[in-house]
Amino acid sequence: MNKLYTTLFFALALTSPALKAQVADSMQTNGNLKEVTVTGYISKLPLLKSPASLNVLNARQIQLQAEESLLPALNALPGVRMEERSPGSYRLSLRGSLLRSPFGVRNVKVYIDDFPLTDAGGNTYLNLIDTRSIERLEILKGPDGSLFGANSGGVVLIDATGQLVEDKKLSLGVNSGSYGLFHENIALQKQSGNSQFSLHQAFQRSDGYRENSALRRHYLQASERWQYNSRNQLKLFAFFADLRYQTPGGLTLNQFNENPRQARPAGGPNPGAVEQQARIENQTWFGGISHESNITDKLRHVIAVFGSHTNYRNPFITNYEIRDEANYGARTYLELSGDASAAINWKWNLGLEYQSADQEIRNYTNTRGIKGDIQAADALEAKQHFYFTRFSADIYYKLTAEAAVSLNYYQYDFRGLIIAPDALKGKRKFSPAWMPRLGLAYAVHPNLAWRASVSRGYSPPTIAEIRPSNTIINAALEAENGLNYETGFRYSSSNNRFQVDASVFNFRLREAIARRVDASDAEYFVNAGGTNQLGVESLISAWLIQPREAGFIRGLQWTNSYTYSHFRFSNYNNAENDYSGNNLTGVPQHVVVSGLVLNLPASLILSSQYNYTDRIPLNDANSAFADSYHLVQAKIRWQTLQNEKHRLEFFAGADNILNQKYSLGNDINAFGNRYFNAAPLRNYYAGLTFTLL
Repeated sequence: MNKLYTTLFFALALTSPALKAQVADSMQTNGNLKEVTVTGYISKLPLLKSPASLNVLNARQIQLQAEESLLPALNALPGVRMEERSPGSYRLSLRGSLLRSPFGVRNVKVYIDDFPLTDAGGNTYLNLIDTRSIERLEILKGPDGSLFGANSGGVVLIDATGQLVEDKKLSLGVNSGSYGLFHENIALQKQSGNSQFSLHQAFQRSDGYRENSALRRHYLQASERWQYNSRNQLKLFAFFADLRYQTPGGLTLNQFNENPRQARPAGGPNPGAVEQQARIENQTWFGGISHESNITDKLRHVIAVFGSHTNYRNPFITNYEIRDEANYGARTYLELSGDASAAINWKWNLGLEYQSADQEIRNYTNTRGIKGDIQAADALEAKQHFYFTRFSADIYYKLTAEAAVSLNYYQYDFRGLIIAPDALKGKRKFSPAWMPRLGLAYAVHPNLAWRASVSRGYSPPTIAEIRPSNTIINAALEAENGLNYETGFRYSSSNNRFQVDASVFNFRLREAIARRVDASDAEYFVNAGGTNQLGVESLISAWLIQPREAGFIRGLQWTNSYTYSHFRFSNYNNAENDYSGNNLTGVPQHVVVSGLVLNLPASLILSSQYNYTDRIPLNDANSAFADSYHLVQAKIRWQTLQNEKHRLEFFAGADNILNQKYSLGNDINAFGNRYFNAAPLRNYYAGLTFTLL
């Protein structure tokens, strides 16, 4: 009960999350706050009219807390959970468990600008992207294959270039903090005639809170947008990332309590993380070209081609894995529009997306971080493509209706490279899968809209699940699938000063893919059964004092998000154990995030964020839980114009102000009960940004 009182006190009194989704960050000339629009479904649409559950974050909202990671901003959104096992080792879950994800992003489709960041093998290297290069994020929650293909969790759309507004802008930023944190970035934007160019460079390092948890990342990103005539536009986008981070490994509860900063020690026949120099090295080139043509005022065509290459090394406890990955593909669609001024305004999209991934995976003996004798080597090729179509209509400015479907194809080939290559050879071709989506949004009032949707989720196994760290190819692994039913409402006051977004959903997943770990600490995956996921999400934003030019308090905003996850196993088995009815592993039942943003004279901004996360089941048996925790973060920013061309901003902040001892990124279903990855205690940072306009 004391924990509940503490939660309510902080949620209602201290408060503090970053500005989120339906939150405007500036005033319009008429004094009203800006209306948020979304672009997730290809065309712009006012958020109030969208029949989907989604949230929006822009760069200024991300900057309200520490910018070295997306964790504070994303975790402030209902239904979204990002975890950090150690610096650089991230996991992202949308409305679901982390049964499939020991690290990384799975069963969520991610795009960066016009191009899929998720490769044909189902993997997404989200940790390659420098946070300061992101201009905007849209998070579509719940399965959505209508335009984006296979996923069972949702879609994340990253805008890494934004819309240039200044003719020329050069920004330099640097900050430093606890545990050896250092982050610098340089961003250049230049507009010349019909051409817009941007360049982003960044370097980030950290010693980490725990042993063997250091991070180093170099990042370079460039884009060019060329409007070469009134109807046609060409866009180029590319980035290079060189990422290296150490992996300290999970601790048992006794080890966590004794010394949370230690790396995983030696145990049984296995050496420890420090001895094996456990780490991940990832060098990735990514690039794409897209072309948009407005053939007529009502017919638009977009085509994009893209590709990437990754060199990946992962010395870990049991072996030394090297992967060589190549991915390429194309995406194209047509959009036909009706008369925008008509009582029934409609749009129709038709398109396809194709991807192919080739991977060579080799495993060697790990001799204290040095590659030894080869143990196994395989080549896998994954191919997926899908056709999609979507029809949406705005009917008499009251009803927004959409009907969409995609037809998804997936297959992979595999062959051994050293051990019986002719015998270890095969192909798995999945039956074509339909992913329909129906959605409605009805304007009950000009400021209030009710929405409802039904959609099918479908997510085939990734290459990392087909050929996991135990090096055994599991060609019997099936795709998971299920239906999601959802309803909710959005309210926005006439001046957008007060906003509410709430939804309830029920997602029934079948053939759930789950992670297992054997006695040698190698992982493998199985279809364990199903899940019933009933959830409630709400997000409230209110300007208690509306932004203004005079007075001591120039603006005061309160925000609050709440997530309730009644997620349970259904017909779920592990060997002889039936876990049906148990809480879903890795998912807290209650999460409350609340906060204040205070604008003061002299461009001074104070922001803070409070996060209460309920206890988390660590294994399918629900015999072990991570304790609930309370996090408080705060940041102060001061910005000054030196003259018309120079702007200087100072900032400083603190994380985990309550000095909570907690694990952020638990190793679920870990062998030997090594569940815990300790997060840093109270820590600080400070920095500055100089902008030349």
